[in-house]
Amino acid sequence: MKILVIGGGNMGLTYAQSFIRSHITSETDMMILEKSAEKAADLRLKDIGTIYTDPEDCLSRADLVILAVKPQDSLSLFETLKPYVSDQQVFLSIMAGVKIATIQKGLGITKVIRAMPNLPARIGMGMTTFTSAPDVTRIELVMAQNLINTTGKTIYLDNEEAIDATTAISGSGPAYVFFFMHAMMEAAREMGFSESESELLVSQTFKGAVDLYEKSNYSCQEWIARVASKGGTTEAALASYREGTLHKDIKSGAMAALVRAQELGKNK
Repeated sequence: MKILVIGGGNMGLTYAQSFIRSHITSETDMMILEKSAEKAADLRLKDIGTIYTDPEDCLSRADLVILAVKPQDSLSLFETLKPYVSDQQVFLSIMAGVKIATIQKGLGITKVIRAMPNLPARIGMGMTTFTSAPDVTRIELVMAQNLINTTGKTIYLDNEEAIDATTAISGSGPAYVFFFMHAMMEAAREMGFSESESELLVSQTFKGAVDLYEKSNYSCQEWIARVASKGGTTEAALASYREGTLHKDIKSGAMAALVRAQELGKNK
């Protein structure tokens, strides 16, 4: 199976490297199409398959085409690719907000899988949701899922609208975590810790908390109750968060991301 990744940015490069590293494909069958000549030259220095700058040279040879470009570039991309596509090809899109019907119409094809990965896919710890058009066969869907699984965990969704919701939760979620971590690191430095000490204190705390959650049957609320003793330091911090409506603000932020994802879809 020959795979073509369109877009040599972070996610495109992540997919190419992950597929080859997992031996699910080979460098011989891996292709990347990158319009920037400068970036293409950099990609050629890596062991990630054959790099192209012109779709005419590679698109028709691919069995699976991965659309890994910015959603705002989708319409111009469709115009560029359409002369070279085949309806027998499977297209896997990770363009946020760009709907399956839009891709089908823009390229004149029917076999489309839409996915929403997140940044931890770069280290094999990603979370990806995906859905598909009716014309994608079960074998093709399993093939695509096996590829995506090389970057982390996956959930198949029957309802395409849910992709926008996962964009707001897992897609954007790492930035929310980094935002909270940054605030805690700042607090640690204000308490007198060095920058390196602050980073270690916070990052190891996050890692340990996630591991505790994953290796137990306790809910978040149950873990909070176990950490926060009555009248103690944790309870004082949580009371401050609640008074400042932090819990509500986190949910409001996720909802704002959902609204934006839906807006992107309407514009495409």
